Amino acid sequence: MLHINDHIKIEEWELSEHFTRSQGPGGQNVNKVETAVELRFEAGRSPHLPDPVKARLRKLAGRRWTADDAVLILSQETRSQARNREMARERLADLIRRAAVAPKKRKATRPTLGSQKRRLKAKTVRGQVKALRGRVSNEE
Repeated sequence: MLHINDHIKIEEWELSEHFTRSQGPGGQNVNKVETAVELRFEAGRSPHLPDPVKARLRKLAGRRWTADDAVLILSQETRSQARNREMARERLADLIRRAAVAPKKRKATRPTLGSQKRRLKAKTVRGQVKALRGRVSNEE
């Protein structure tokens, strides 16, 4: 079981792991040991995620969200399969935690009368400065 927060827990049957050979340098270890982990979470069909969290998760996951409503996390940073597996699960948990936080609603506010007056006064002063930049006439 993957514990996300007090309200959300992901069961093991919702996660599937596929192990492959890692990319990049590493010599014999890369060529013969399957240490990279591809973690797949069927988010669209998960009974443990509320619909608003699923919608935010879809937006946060970006290209990691597949056409069949799953989230794919790839981890191949370390040479240890167990450590890569742990890192992939932690990344998934972090992604779901961020999706679980609802964004604050924005309250429309109006500028105060004082701030409006200060703004208009600053515009007037700036306009006067620019008006003084014209050519100097030689009429005397």
